[in-house]
Amino acid sequence: MAAAMVPPFRLTRTLVVAAVVLVLASLWFAGGLLRQTPTLLGWLPLLVSVPLAAWASWRASSEGRSYWRYASAGIVLIGLGAASNAYDYLTGAQQGQHISGITAAVYVTGLAVFLLGLLRIPGARRTGIEWTRFGLDIATVLVTVLTFAWHLAYPRWEQWLGGGFADSASVLIVLAAGVICIFAFVKVAFTGTGPIDRRALHLLALTGAIGAGGGSLAPLLADKPYLNTAHVLLPACCLCLCLAADRQTRATRIGHPLPRPPMRRLSHMPYVAVLATGALLLSSAVEHSADLLAIAIGSVTVSLLVATRQLVALRDNSRLLDDLDARQRELVHQAGHDALTGLANRTVLTREITAALADDPADVSVALIDLDDFKAINDDLGHAVGDELLTAVAATIENELPAGGVPARLGGDEYALLLRGDAAGILAAIAARLRRPVRAGGHELVVEASIGLAPARDGDTADELLRRADVAMYEAKGQGKGRQVTYATAMDQRTAEQSRLAADLRIALDTDQLTLLYQPIVTMPGGALFGVEALLRWHHPERGPIGPDVFIPAAERTGLIVPLGAWVLEQACRQAVTWRAELGPAAPATVSVNVSARQLREARFAEDVAAVLGRTGLPPEVLTVEVTETAVFDGGTALTELRAIAALGVKIALDDFGTGHSSLSLLRSCPADVLKVDKSFVDDITDGGPQAVVVAALIGICEGLGLRAVAEGVETAEQAAELQRLGYRYAQGFHYGRPMPAGEIADYRPAADKRQVAA
Repeated sequence: MAAAMVPPFRLTRTLVVAAVVLVLASLWFAGGLLRQTPTLLGWLPLLVSVPLAAWASWRASSEGRSYWRYASAGIVLIGLGAASNAYDYLTGAQQGQHISGITAAVYVTGLAVFLLGLLRIPGARRTGIEWTRFGLDIATVLVTVLTFAWHLAYPRWEQWLGGGFADSASVLIVLAAGVICIFAFVKVAFTGTGPIDRRALHLLALTGAIGAGGGSLAPLLADKPYLNTAHVLLPACCLCLCLAADRQTRATRIGHPLPRPPMRRLSHMPYVAVLATGALLLSSAVEHSADLLAIAIGSVTVSLLVATRQLVALRDNSRLLDDLDARQRELVHQAGHDALTGLANRTVLTREITAALADDPADVSVALIDLDDFKAINDDLGHAVGDELLTAVAATIENELPAGGVPARLGGDEYALLLRGDAAGILAAIAARLRRPVRAGGHELVVEASIGLAPARDGDTADELLRRADVAMYEAKGQGKGRQVTYATAMDQRTAEQSRLAADLRIALDTDQLTLLYQPIVTMPGGALFGVEALLRWHHPERGPIGPDVFIPAAERTGLIVPLGAWVLEQACRQAVTWRAELGPAAPATVSVNVSARQLREARFAEDVAAVLGRTGLPPEVLTVEVTETAVFDGGTALTELRAIAALGVKIALDDFGTGHSSLSLLRSCPADVLKVDKSFVDDITDGGPQAVVVAALIGICEGLGLRAVAEGVETAEQAAELQRLGYRYAQGFHYGRPMPAGEIADYRPAADKRQVAA
């Protein structure tokens, strides 16, 4: 993953110059192997390559990695050692591969500084057993390298050491430095990257390996005193160091720490070392007796068999560890993601929002998406279909979300999104895509969603953003289906007010603060009492009367409308039974109770109605359930429950008809007995025009379909007269009577002016 995030490689001027210097030095060195060449030319490339490598390393240290300064200082010291080496040779102080004690000391100091930087790189944490295995791996590789170095250097060893004690000490110092280089290389290869880029680390390790390996080959040039391994090895080390510094600089520019790759569980380097040592043993034994060759073959074969057996066992262990790792990664994923949809959960989303706010709060928004009427789908089609729909919606949201966005499922049918950039445009695209039919469980379903959006502000937290998005989402639900609302401060005031109202309303249910008033429904002509509509009223002990237009939305939002509606239904049915016992034939023929869409979405609502009728003893035909057309327009659970209620013998009235969807097809699908014409049509009936035409058309439809038409909101004698003229026989409104307590219904009589208008 880290490699993919690093900006692509580009040839810089530094890399080009370092590469050209290495090519020229290599060509000169290769020519020197064939015939003698001027020694001075071999040292000149170092005047270019060493400063380039030092500058590249120092520039990488500006990215906040102090060990690059060690590399820069180390290569400078090694360059000074090379300069001292050249001076010794050109002045005649030393000949061939011999170096002075001062030169050796400078070389070793430079190597020590360079290696100190490598060894300061933090490595992976290990257990005691892992450290033991790590030490054995290092020892295996070191022994192999030293064996090969001895084999190559031994034939020329006495010639190389012929210069006296000073030269012998210098040789031993250089060899010790080589061993340290090899140790550092193995340490880097086995330890892991820590905070440094992995490829940059490999290039640093290669730099040390080239220096160590090349230095140990110095005895091979004993017969060519005009050549020195530093002529080609030092430019090669400098190029590797430039490449490593360039890689680290590019990797750091992404602005985030690079993830550390998992530690290798099985290294092949010790086995390669064993194989190489065995091959060396066989090649050396061939030149001696057959007995020694046979022993060598047997020894190598046994070593290979033991190594193979161990390798097989280690591979089995590695597979088991990989399985455990996979299971652990799966558990980590499950802990942060929704099991059904695979989206992030609240914990992960909160973490991502927090990180985004720390990065650039001005570009951050949070949205909440809640599917409208999802409960009806679950109830009507089953949870399996509902789960398929939730998964399909999650996939749609994820596909429409641009880079930088994070989708999450908070539970149920509620999704949350972390958005960057044009949040409103992104949400509009998501909403448009959701309106296309979705196939789930063999059904073509159309989804509407209420969306709340909360742009971030300075000082915001993830929890605060989610809270504001939730407030905006409920505001969208209150405005109708398929709406998108952006948070505004005033919404908090309304939400807080509704929360207080809901809390007080719950108390009111238990402390007799609620009462029912009954408004007469009369027959025309004559104005005689036909029925009543039960209307809920609340007298708050501190705030006084609170209108239904204030507390009903709060009850709807909090779900309190369900127990509240159950209380109204129970009280109205009991009062109807009381009237029938006290008034006999003069009792209201029907009692209408308003039922909300939220109540109808309860899958057992019809059973609750049947239970109330059973407890109170009210005949089903006396009860009329009033519902708005919007509550049943989309079908689903609401329409199913309404049909079950009608099957009980209860009358169904469509309230406020004409103000919602006003689909005439609803009159065919809904088991309606009564159509209540909304007050907004009755208000202007005496003025003629479109309203009068609608009212006249509706009475014709009701007569054709066998429905009882009730005109609501009749407030004047002129309105009553016009309704009678159009054919209406039932009316309700202040002209005939305001809502009144149950005890006044027995004394209800139409006023003389009402009877006169009726006549």
